[in-house]
Amino acid sequence: MSRQRPGRVPLPPAEVNIEKLEDVINEGNYYGAQQMYKSISARYLSAQRHSEALDILHSGACLQLKNGQVTCGSELAVIFVETLVKAKVSYDDDVLDRIKKIYKTFPQIPLPQDLGEDDDMQQLNEALGAAKTRVECCMSFLKAAIKWSAEFGAHRNGSPEIHAMLAEYLYSESPELDMTRVSYHFVRGNNPKKFASTLINFMGKCYPGEEDLAIARGILMYLSMGNLRDANYLMDELKKHAQYKEHDLPQSYLIQFINYLLPTLQRDALPLFNKLRTNYKSSIDREPAFNELLDEIAELFYGVQRRNPLQGMFGDIFKDFNVLNDNVISSTALYNCI
Repeated sequence: MSRQRPGRVPLPPAEVNIEKLEDVINEGNYYGAQQMYKSISARYLSAQRHSEALDILHSGACLQLKNGQVTCGSELAVIFVETLVKAKVSYDDDVLDRIKKIYKTFPQIPLPQDLGEDDDMQQLNEALGAAKTRVECCMSFLKAAIKWSAEFGAHRNGSPEIHAMLAEYLYSESPELDMTRVSYHFVRGNNPKKFASTLINFMGKCYPGEEDLAIARGILMYLSMGNLRDANYLMDELKKHAQYKEHDLPQSYLIQFINYLLPTLQRDALPLFNKLRTNYKSSIDREPAFNELLDEIAELFYGVQRRNPLQGMFGDIFKDFNVLNDNVISSTALYNCI
């Protein structure tokens, strides 16, 4: 008489495994816990118990990150987003809150200052390497979340809230600051006030000659998306700060161009727009991508057909990101921010 093969042991409620895995984390066995989080969540996923798989992954990501295990925590965070995609979970405030909770557990550690000795330099190099890892891990998680949000119900560019999170983390934590990338995500975010304060902070520590480029870049990127409201708000906030602090905005022809451009775009004034581009060409040419942005602005505000609207230095990279619809590829891909 043949023995009957036992069936697979039914999965317990997710809370049971969450508590067990938390004990493993508390024992300091981070690697062992990592493998268990991945294998156990996969079992719930294969059983179509998507919500519980998400609970396990969310708990694991937060616990690993709280314990300083950035690589492990970010891996679980990315799997969390991949599970949202597999389960076809729609974008809503509840899921956004869970993404925000993971984001807030990513460490924010200031770099050591005033180092001079050889041992101190080694410490600085180690700190720079750790900071770079943190930024890359957080960026991988949030970019995946942006892509999911664009596909499952948020704005076509992806969730503005998640873009704002990424912009803030890039600015505060990047050991090699890239203001172009920071600006790219701020203008797709929902917090122009924070963007203004970030630019003000940047202007206080950047190299001479970078201030006006950073301001113009932010304004033009807003305008290239048709967002005249936030472009004006950003400029007004910068002027208010300059007045309060009793110092002026950078005095340059580029800022002068921006001051003339903003009111011009509020009226049907294509000839004046073209004249401004001609008169301030040398200032605009300081950053070649400004001309691409201005071409897009001309198309959005005045219907001027661009000669090669889908071509750009980094057009293929931009399409690979797959956040935007194919027919709305932006010239800001030139900035290689994706």
